[in-house]
Amino acid sequence: MLTDRSSKTKARIAGLLYLGMAVAAGVAGYARTTIAVPGDAAATAANIRASEALFRVGVTSDLVQATFFLLTAMALFALLRNVNRLAAGAMVVLVAVSVAIQVVSLVGELAALSIATSDDIAATMGQATANSLVLLAVELQHDAFVLSQMFFGLWLVPLGYLVVTSGWFPRALGYLLVIACTFYVLDLFAYFLAPDLEPMVLPLSAVAGMVGELSFMAWLLIKGVRTSTGDARGAGPVPVEGLPASA
Repeated sequence: MLTDRSSKTKARIAGLLYLGMAVAAGVAGYARTTIAVPGDAAATAANIRASEALFRVGVTSDLVQATFFLLTAMALFALLRNVNRLAAGAMVVLVAVSVAIQVVSLVGELAALSIATSDDIAATMGQATANSLVLLAVELQHDAFVLSQMFFGLWLVPLGYLVVTSGWFPRALGYLLVIACTFYVLDLFAYFLAPDLEPMVLPLSAVAGMVGELSFMAWLLIKGVRTSTGDARGAGPVPVEGLPASA
């Protein structure tokens, strides 16, 4: 029973971190979509100057969500490493790569903020040129963030495998996570290779991601893990913390 309680606690900690990541990502997304106007340099720069506090909150929220993302992967590694250490390790590595790209991409938003709020740059280069640089910096940040989606999607494959094989979760959750990965990656390639199709792929990607990830998050928060049931092959609970299944 101690093993059961320990694993359930770890699962709920992972769920809380996952929830924190989702909330921070939502705040950051709201700030970006409120301020950035695609293709309109003057409007984007004006919005940053008029809503500097919101823009800063968005940048900070992106940093927070990236941190929670890494902590979520680490918590899930602690929970699932005894199911398959290689898959659990691969999951953390993929998340770490995604987080690194996301954090570096924030330099673009900080550059946009500096240019948009600098009277010296506008006076030296002209307001129109400064506005163009602001839009360029915002777009570069967005493109880098999209690139991180490759690894943000791929981490769901080892996670889905661990969910399916552990026996601690409904198998359907693992399959939904892999499906979410598939649509994330399809959206990424559509964005770069077929921009005209991307608006059609994006809603499917968003739905697949919400169904897969939110379902898994909810299970972590509400149920934790099913350590008292047999694993996917009916061979008894997967060992936790190096203890035998009969512990």
